[in-house]
Amino acid sequence: MSTRRSTLTLRAPRTTARMPGAIMVVMTEQAHDANRKLSRQEASEAVSELGWRYVLGAFCTSVKVTSISQAGDIAALAADVAGAHADDHLRIDLRRDRVILTLQTLSVAAVTARDADLADRISSAIDDLELQPTPGVDTDARRSVQLIEIAIDAIDIPSIRPFWKAVMGYADEADRTGPKDPLVDPLGQGPAIWFQQMDTRRLERNRIHLDVSVPHDEAQRRVQAALDAGGTLVSNAAAPAFWVLADDEGNEACVTTWQGRDS
Repeated sequence: MSTRRSTLTLRAPRTTARMPGAIMVVMTEQAHDANRKLSRQEASEAVSELGWRYVLGAFCTSVKVTSISQAGDIAALAADVAGAHADDHLRIDLRRDRVILTLQTLSVAAVTARDADLADRISSAIDDLELQPTPGVDTDARRSVQLIEIAIDAIDIPSIRPFWKAVMGYADEADRTGPKDPLVDPLGQGPAIWFQQMDTRRLERNRIHLDVSVPHDEAQRRVQAALDAGGTLVSNAAAPAFWVLADDEGNEACVTTWQGRDS
């Protein structure tokens, strides 16, 4: 059994020793609050040693398997470990060669102490099967875990948001129902859509681009891969929050991470 443990836990009160690169958490009433939202820094450090990564407001990992049947077994195990919390926290994508697990408190569209605890418990159960949860940031992985957003430039966001909500069959994100807020797939399959406020129309560049959110320790490799494939670096002024890249015809995409966003 692995000895890896999250630095946040909802188990019996104890004081955790400081681990290299991790937060030392003294169990207090605040840490016992399962619904407490975690800061970006706290979220990342809570699960990095567990084989998960904090990506776009969620915890993500993958488990390599050899068949869809084994993938089903891993999914059932994760759901069993999550228990009564599975429906409100756990999303599972099954493929013949891997299972992708995502944790987020759906009611607030953010990660909480409960999600960190579930990541710890699920990782421990997978370890017991001599399998390894991994974010796929090592060089021999097909790719890392990631989440995609679609960004749409707009001058009058309230006027166009209803169109995109209707044409995509999307819904408001939890706790974000304003006329300029993002839209999400209610089935959790498609990428989220967010609207970038513009003062004037962009005539020389694309007005819809993809944001590719990756683990913080994958970003440099992904940016370099895009450059090696013929892309150009438009701007790294906001790195490590995001890098703006473009293809040979000027169509842009951003590689993004959680870093550089907390004041």
